[in-house]
This record gives sequence, C-alpha cells and structure tokens, in this order.
Amino acid sequence: MRVLIIKLTSMGDLMHAFPALSDAVKQYPDITFDWVVDEGFMEVPLWHPSVKRVITTAHRRWKKNLFQCWKRGELHAFYRQLNLNAYDVVVDLQSNLKSAIVSWLRRTPVHGYNKHTCREKPAHWAYDTHYHIELRQHAIERQRELMAKVLGYEKPASLPNYGVNISQCQLPSFKLPEKYVVFVHNASKPTKLWPVDYWQQLIRQVSHQDYSVLLPCGNDSEYQRAQLIAKDHPAAIALPKVSLGEMAAVMSQAKVAVCSDTGLAHMAAVLSIPAITLYAVTDTMLIGTVGQHQQHIIADKHSLNANMKAISADEVWNLLKPLL
Repeated sequence: MRVLIIKLTSMGDLMHAFPALSDAVKQYPDITFDWVVDEGFMEVPLWHPSVKRVITTAHRRWKKNLFQCWKRGELHAFYRQLNLNAYDVVVDLQSNLKSAIVSWLRRTPVHGYNKHTCREKPAHWAYDTHYHIELRQHAIERQRELMAKVLGYEKPASLPNYGVNISQCQLPSFKLPEKYVVFVHNASKPTKLWPVDYWQQLIRQVSHQDYSVLLPCGNDSEYQRAQLIAKDHPAAIALPKVSLGEMAAVMSQAKVAVCSDTGLAHMAAVLSIPAITLYAVTDTMLIGTVGQHQQHIIADKHSLNANMKAISADEVWNLLKPLL
C-alpha cells in the first residue's frame, strides 16, 4: 500500500504525525509513505523509515513573490510532482488552509477531518471523505485516530511510538564537549521565552556538575540571544545554526535538555532524551511534549495570563539535578 501524507509544517507538528505512521506500519507491514512538506523541514519526514519520498512546497517564499515563482516555473513543477505518482490513499493530517490548498491541487480524492474538527474550518472543502475526530485530545492521538479510520483499523490503545531512525543524521563539523546538556532557549513567540537571567542562573548550577551547556539557534537573532545567555559563562556555548539533521544528532547525545515551548522540545521527546519543557500559554494536553522521560513545568496553570517569569530557576533546577 502506498499513501501520500500532506502535512507541511511545523517541526513539532510534523513529529506528532510519526506515531500514526508507526501504527499503520504495524497493521500493514508493506505500507510506504510519501510526504508533502515545506522545504524548511524536508529532512524531518525521512527520519521515519516508512517514508520513501518527500515532495517539498515553498509556500512561504511563494507567498512573498507569487508572480516571480510562477514565472520561474516553481508552481508548475510542484503541481507536477504532487500528481506524478498514484496512491492508494491521500490524507491531509494538517487540516488548515495551506494544507487544504495542496489537497485541492491533488487530482485524486483526499481524506481529512470534517468541518467540525478541522483546525481551520474551510479546509474541509478540499476533502472528498470526511472524518469526525474529537478535538479535545492530543494532536498525536487525533492523527493516530484519523489514520486508523482512513486505513480501516482500530486505533491502538498503546502509547505513541515515534518509530524514528536518525542514523543518517551526522554531527556538525565543529567539536562538541564530551559531556553536555542542551538548553533550548528560543521560541516562536515572546510569551514562550524564559528570561535570559533565569537561563544564566541555571547555567551556573549545571556548570558546578561539570557539564557544558549548548544553546542552539535557528536564526541570527536567536544566535545573538544565545550569545547573551552564554556571556561570562565558560561552560555555555552558543551554537551556530545547523541543519535539523545535525541538531538531531547533537540532541541524541545530550544527557538532558531544558526546553522552551518549541520544536526542539518535541525533538527531545521523539529521541527519548530526558527533557524538562517550560510552558505558559500552551495547552499541554493538546500539543505538549509526549514520550519517555518528558516533564512539564507550567507557569501558573490556573491563570489566563500566565507568564514564563513565574517559573523560577530553582524550580527547574530541582527537576534537573536528579537527571545529571
């Protein structure tokens, strides 16, 4: 059986889809998947051994200069790749407007959530077959249930199995410390950022245990923030931007990670690296990290105006120390 998955972004959302693929492989050992994904995340789907081919979109670039992209033939090339192969099933696991556009461009029927359970309601118009999947459950379980209904089996009651293999991921060319932890300080929204001085307090505690602290980044501003956090702390290293595959290799060798609410926190969960993830504005029951050795600290969970400052460095240290 050959299945096409449409799920474009983002890193954590992509990783939430892996258990659905693992379930399907257990039911149908010969099943394989192709995956439509944004070019910025093209490495991620291939971490699951059942994914054989990736078709990339560039909707972020295309949106900025649609005419030039059309003129260069990028849109036509994508349309041709999207419809190049025959599939037994095509399923949109994302269910928002951008994934629905891709579903609409596919010339064969697409399966997806119904209008009551889509992430963005109009997306259901792009699907030929609809499924009601309860909203108030974790994204991983929603996708496991959708895949089960589409392919005709009962969703397993077992814990999610990410089923990844990152053996093809190589460490970056620069030398890494022998013993290190990863502090994922960056996040997509200011409301998800833990204060710089709190990270620095935690670095001081960790350095007393003879561990180095790696501070990853995804862009220039995040690198500058990493440098600021690492300032005057010899044990802390602001990492330059690396590929997602390289970051996965780095994370896989970490003793433990402390993470903001961002994609690398889900990477730690996928790789079963002990991790403490800090939350303020996210409903962890719906999209929090899931997996072995994962812990959450939630800032003022009973408040509608939770602030990351409510999580003290001492609170994090009390959970982190036993893991070192």
